[in-house]
Amino acid sequence: MVAPLSILIVEDEPLISMMLEDFVDTLGHRVAGTADTVEAALACVADGGFDVAILDVHLRGGEASWPVADALFERDVPFLLATGGHVTPPPARHALAPTLAKPFTMDGVRAALEASVSGD
Repeated sequence: MVAPLSILIVEDEPLISMMLEDFVDTLGHRVAGTADTVEAALACVADGGFDVAILDVHLRGGEASWPVADALFERDVPFLLATGGHVTPPPARHALAPTLAKPFTMDGVRAALEASVSGD
């Protein structure tokens, strides 16, 4: 078990975002903020104030979240990639990021968060 974390959730589906918020809270962590677009997520990254991000790979309108992953990577903020099974592999610089596969489970979220902050 990791110490309580402050977590940014980047997810465009409101019900999935709310479920993740509930999971984060139940696991003893805190939701630092949520974003549903690349633009909103980049603003959150610029503001900081969180330990790790859960980053949906594909956002509304076919918007890829790689610019957010790049910004997190550049700031040395750990993140995990949430996906329903994207076909295209992530850019090479993010290939080792922990992955959280949909449908999400409490155990899956716990393991992915632990992997994201431990570097596994």
